[in-house]
Amino acid sequence: MIPFLDLKAQYAKIKPEIDAAVERVIGSANFVLGPEVTAFEERFAEYCRTSHCRAVNSGTSALHLALLAAGIGAGDEVITVSMTFVATTAAILYSGAKPVFVDVDPDTWTMNPALIEAAITPRTKAIMPVHLHGLMADMDPIMSIARRHGLVVIEDAAQAHGAEYKGRRAGSIGDLGCFSFYPGKNLGAFGEGGAVVTDQPDLVRRVSLLRDWGQEAKYKHVVAGYNYRMDGIQGAVLNVKMNHIESWTDARRSLAERYDTLLSDIQLACPQPPWYSRHVYHVYAVRLSRRDDALRSLRDAGIDVGIHYPVPVHLQKAYAELGYQPGDLPVTEMLANQLLSLPIYPELLPEQVAEVVSTLKRVAPLEFARDLHGERDQIPAGPINRRAS
Repeated sequence: MIPFLDLKAQYAKIKPEIDAAVERVIGSANFVLGPEVTAFEERFAEYCRTSHCRAVNSGTSALHLALLAAGIGAGDEVITVSMTFVATTAAILYSGAKPVFVDVDPDTWTMNPALIEAAITPRTKAIMPVHLHGLMADMDPIMSIARRHGLVVIEDAAQAHGAEYKGRRAGSIGDLGCFSFYPGKNLGAFGEGGAVVTDQPDLVRRVSLLRDWGQEAKYKHVVAGYNYRMDGIQGAVLNVKMNHIESWTDARRSLAERYDTLLSDIQLACPQPPWYSRHVYHVYAVRLSRRDDALRSLRDAGIDVGIHYPVPVHLQKAYAELGYQPGDLPVTEMLANQLLSLPIYPELLPEQVAEVVSTLKRVAPLEFARDLHGERDQIPAGPINRRAS
């Protein structure tokens, strides 16, 4: 059995550090915010190459607070993508604004900048690109459009801890960057957690107020806020994991390169990061036109795989009131039907990657035969398996 993710293996390797950190919090009784959270905020801001970080209780809360801090509210529109987890859309709706979806690029699977300006209306106030699977969106044209139209940019970097775009870290390019520390993330807490990063003092002050009941001092509430504070134990756990995130990222990138090599003899669409990007591979996904058949066969063979995401947000029943229909976002819908996520985590062994690939080739031979004859689909997949170094 090869699991999709093995958090127990990660804990086993850092158990003494984690146990000592948790005991330290319990002994100090600093259970909410406190010195461990403050120390983590300082380290994570430095890691993201930003001036400020405020830790919160989830990635969704981070997005919500970023929108509120930026002044987004009722009647406003936020341009984003549907190829994401529903939290991106939910946070926009929590703020009172309306999400407006644009399609993604067929090569990078992130927001297609060429489609943004057509979606801008007088009500548009922000753009929220999503750095999908650990690859950053094409930020230069996004920022150029935003500045030209006076829009705020909020990076949804929930899957992109340490990712880079032209030498700049995820979260450091837009006005605000938002992260999730859900346990399965590249930097995961032992429960829920999130953070907002920014270089702008006025924005970080608003986030600080809003996450803690709008208090500027105890019992002095200057705005209506929320209970979005991070627990002390989560701060302590994340502080420990900060010692390892770069080595874990190197391991993920090495495993992704091994996948690339082992899949290079077939015409299979794999992640294709531009040469200027540092992909951190929260997810390693491939495109298969008979994806669901391959998923069942791999699981039957003892290899756990996943789908990110089988139903795009704009076609979810919960968001039907937004008015989108099948066919509105063709690339997003094609990817939702074809992407299959393979196991990738730092503790995965190279020989396990080889087993995943050999099993994939064995259980889906007709898929590969069809790929080799160029009969994949009508939407071009872009360059295949040629990673730029």
